[in-house]
Amino acid sequence: MATPSTKPKLSTSARRTAMLGAMFLMATSAIGPGFITQTTEFTVQIGASFAFAIVVSILVDIAVQLNVWRIIGVSGLRAQELGNKVLPGIGWVLAGLVFIGGMVFNIGNIAGTGLGMNAMMGLDPKIGGIISAVVAILIFLSKRAGMALDKIVVMLGAIMILLMLYVAIVAAPPVGEALKNAVLPENISFLIITTLIGGTVGGYITYAGAHRMLDSGAAGLENIKDITKTSILSIIVTGIMRVLLFLAILGVVAGGAVLTTNNKAAEAFGIAAGDIGMRSFGVILWAAALTSVIGAAYTSVSFITKSTTPERTRNLITVAFIAVCAVIYLFLGQAPQTLLIFAGAFNGLILPVGFAVLLWAAWRRRDLLQGYVYPKWLLGIGVATWLLTLFLGWNSLAGLSKLWA
Repeated sequence: MATPSTKPKLSTSARRTAMLGAMFLMATSAIGPGFITQTTEFTVQIGASFAFAIVVSILVDIAVQLNVWRIIGVSGLRAQELGNKVLPGIGWVLAGLVFIGGMVFNIGNIAGTGLGMNAMMGLDPKIGGIISAVVAILIFLSKRAGMALDKIVVMLGAIMILLMLYVAIVAAPPVGEALKNAVLPENISFLIITTLIGGTVGGYITYAGAHRMLDSGAAGLENIKDITKTSILSIIVTGIMRVLLFLAILGVVAGGAVLTTNNKAAEAFGIAAGDIGMRSFGVILWAAALTSVIGAAYTSVSFITKSTTPERTRNLITVAFIAVCAVIYLFLGQAPQTLLIFAGAFNGLILPVGFAVLLWAAWRRRDLLQGYVYPKWLLGIGVATWLLTLFLGWNSLAGLSKLWA
């Protein structure tokens, strides 16, 4: 990819489409099977108080994305390319962490598509997973893969939100109690808050939308306003989905139902809306997992290729990435738990390492940002948030200790 100064300017409509695609790629990458499981479990654990954790995590997520998108967008360089210019080699370390974590989690994402198709139409999870992997592969094999990618993630994101809204309304949650707890929570869990932050902007997810924005050509100093707005909206879209899922589960739990199965989200949807609820859950899980397959594959490959790599070559590598993950899933039947813990620990390390590199570039390497004077207030917010990511990274190392327990 050329630098922002040499890449042809996009028309207004093309820029809007590119930004919308980048926004939904980031949001839908965050909304995967783990997102649904976490939100359900935490709602069951602390009830309406979970509203406060959602609000705090959204504010922190916005602080991270505001900085990441602006620094990458203004520089016109991917995170690993910036890293290698700041400290030779650190970019490739970051790329390795993202690629390994992305591959392991993508096996889990493909498993999620299989479970979604099983809930949707009773299909065998392995067959459903392979069909879904083929769908993802066909998107990247398309002659206009970039445009297809943007449209698919926007469409699936909209479907997820609409179905979730329906179930949330049917579940009749105590909205007043949730609003009260959003400001004055009865129960505060810092562990839950940090888990939400890691699940929303951890690992490859932090860079999914920003790298898509670069590849779409919607970067550079002239696009700062759009970059800022889109980075915030991507987190808001994720937050809306989290809130709707929280309200749907809260409505069921507040009504006196006790969720006892291994798949509490599916059970709650069934209680709230019967067979329609179960089918809706299947569609939501499938769409969430499929968009996460697409996002993880796209972003992981963007870390092992260069901006100058032809789009067709990148797409073929992405196809191979998805195919390998699908074959591993086919033989295992699910993502191995030990590897998921390992990849989870990697995800916790990616955020502070990559974020530190970007903030340093904003602070000390104005030459990499086309001479742009980075706002001190935004840098201050970024540093404060980075300190929190260090805590998250330290906590994630506990995941590695589980491997040796």
